[in-house]
Amino acid sequence: MIDVKNKSVTILGAARSGIAAAKLLKIQQANVFVSDIADEDQKVSEMQILKEENIEFEFGQHSERVFNADFTVLSPGIPSDSTLVKTLFAKKIPVYSELEIASWFCASPIIAITGSNGKTTTTTLVGEMLRTETPGSIVAGNIGNAFSDFVLKSNESTWATVEVSSFQLETIDTFHPRVVLILNLAPNHLDWYNSYEDYVSAKLRILKNLQEHDYLVYNADDQLLSEKVKHCRAIKKTFSLHDKNTSIYLDKTSICYEDKELINTHQIRLRGSHNYQNAMAAILAVKIAGIHDTNIVRVLKEFPGVEHRLEHVAEINNITFINDSKATTVESLAVALTSFETPLILIAGGKDKGGDYRKIKHLIKENVHRVILIGAAKERMADAWHDIVPVDFSDTLADAVDIAFRSARSGDNILLSPACSSFDMFKDFEDRGRQFKDIVNSLKFSDEN
Repeated sequence: MIDVKNKSVTILGAARSGIAAAKLLKIQQANVFVSDIADEDQKVSEMQILKEENIEFEFGQHSERVFNADFTVLSPGIPSDSTLVKTLFAKKIPVYSELEIASWFCASPIIAITGSNGKTTTTTLVGEMLRTETPGSIVAGNIGNAFSDFVLKSNESTWATVEVSSFQLETIDTFHPRVVLILNLAPNHLDWYNSYEDYVSAKLRILKNLQEHDYLVYNADDQLLSEKVKHCRAIKKTFSLHDKNTSIYLDKTSICYEDKELINTHQIRLRGSHNYQNAMAAILAVKIAGIHDTNIVRVLKEFPGVEHRLEHVAEINNITFINDSKATTVESLAVALTSFETPLILIAGGKDKGGDYRKIKHLIKENVHRVILIGAAKERMADAWHDIVPVDFSDTLADAVDIAFRSARSGDNILLSPACSSFDMFKDFEDRGRQFKDIVNSLKFSDEN
């Protein structure tokens, strides 16, 4: 545990992780100051929390007081190459992520999970499996619950499972997981990074402090990833859909661990090869943690999936609505498009992350008979797909759902799978998904009455 008593700390950004870090550091007797560029009327609830916690703050600016700090905690929404952060570096003021700060006070061994796709499902699965034998285990991070909110409940006999983003990893220093899971690497956040290589480098910072006795679990089917981790000194455990020389693999319909069948895929509630990869990664992690096979299998049989990831919302007039708001990349949309055997109407779009929408044209052509586009990326998406499928534009999600419902045929699936971030129209992907579900449920209520 690092002593922060009487240290002056600036928290940059008053979103979920920033507020959690501020509260944690205040408990540890640091002198905390929160600064956010957003106006006060946009941060009413956050301002109320800070007042109740007696934490000093400013909104609408980053004043010179920001630099009166022994170290700073950076929101994932503020680029590390921004003028503000460059000034902090120039003044030799350390800049850390909330992930780094929380890890200072974590007594539990940490399982850290990253990758371009599948993080939330895998993190949730690992947490469910751990809790069968260690109920006090923590599940937090980029999954929606800030690590700082739970870290003081940690102890040496339980585990902390943390979903980790590339943004958080940019500003780690001593963050040291006992087990690292890297699920895959694919182009993402190219609106943020100068290149795909920069994004990959940020992801691989998760390996920074691994030692020979730590574990690295990774996807052996990902050639780039396999190459990049060659020189990592941790104990390596691999998973594969094809290679039987890995620690765990898929043999037709059986997931085999150390060449013995652990579970048949027909017994797993989650469907699709991507979810079998997630399951195999989770199994390796909890095997390291000592969880018994009986409990692993039970969770796999019962686990329904996570909110906002291919989530069944409702069926109205034999038309099924699916919430896949968590799909913020082209690769996630590709997974969604191959998960259905019946026709799709796709609602997509949002804040463009620089993905190549053309590379899934064949999947759009094979699986989708109409596309409704929303958000800032809709023009780019339309340019990529307009010659293979009818495309509509909509200014709101509610209007997009209405267009989809009116044009749907019996047996269709209406799929919200944006392939974009949400910040042009929504607070986050969860807000987008919940608004979609509210709109659909209002349709269902109207239909029933």
